[in-house]
Amino acid sequence: MNLFGLACEHHCATMKLLQQISLVTGGTKGIGAATAIALAAEGADVAIVGRRLDVEAKETQRRIEALGRRCLPIIADVAVAGEATRCVEETARELGAVDVLVHAAGGPVNGGLLELTPAAWDSAFDVHVHAIFHLCRAAIPSMKQKKRGAIILISSAAGVRGIKTNVAYQAVKGTLPQLTRALAYEFANDNIRVNCVAPGVIRTAFHAAMPAAVKQNNLENRIPLHREGTPEQVASLIRELVINEYITGETVSVDGGLTMRIC
Repeated sequence: MNLFGLACEHHCATMKLLQQISLVTGGTKGIGAATAIALAAEGADVAIVGRRLDVEAKETQRRIEALGRRCLPIIADVAVAGEATRCVEETARELGAVDVLVHAAGGPVNGGLLELTPAAWDSAFDVHVHAIFHLCRAAIPSMKQKKRGAIILISSAAGVRGIKTNVAYQAVKGTLPQLTRALAYEFANDNIRVNCVAPGVIRTAFHAAMPAAVKQNNLENRIPLHREGTPEQVASLIRELVINEYITGETVSVDGGLTMRIC
């Protein structure tokens, strides 16, 4: 075997997720896309779920396939009843049973209690919480059979510390650490690990609309490291939680110190 062949063999041997299948909701952009690419770099074939197959989705697919991995784009809104289950079933049919599930789909839900409509409240729980119920019920049976699985839920600094006039977003994101612990306990004997990541202010479209004065206050007064994070930094943590087989039931912040502030 020539040196190139030896290098390729060594590279494949060091891929921690070789021949594993990952499903990433919200995987066409932002943190989800960075996560999908990071998992592909470790050898996983990846299904990415988004509500539309736009330019960002196609670029994410291109980058995954450039790594030599299969990528299955799925157009779906996991907040809609039945769509989350369909995503798991379609992934299993086209790529194989899901080994790694990352729920990164979501979005802002602005408004205090008296301003928020009942429909907006329900919608927040549909995408951030109810979708997880359906995704896990569809994905976990095959994980139990294989005695292996990793599930990552994406919370937020808002779910850890809270922010004003954002009651629904705080409620749904605050639910996820406890749901993480419940699932981690329930399926530990099946070697299915469940962890949660709580990002702070990350350089994504989610925070792009933030008023300049608010952004400046964050950088100067609220974030000890005085800078925004990147999707790749969050994805790096998710990758580690997927690979490290001795971590479960944890919620880990990646926020530049935002949630440890005392003022």
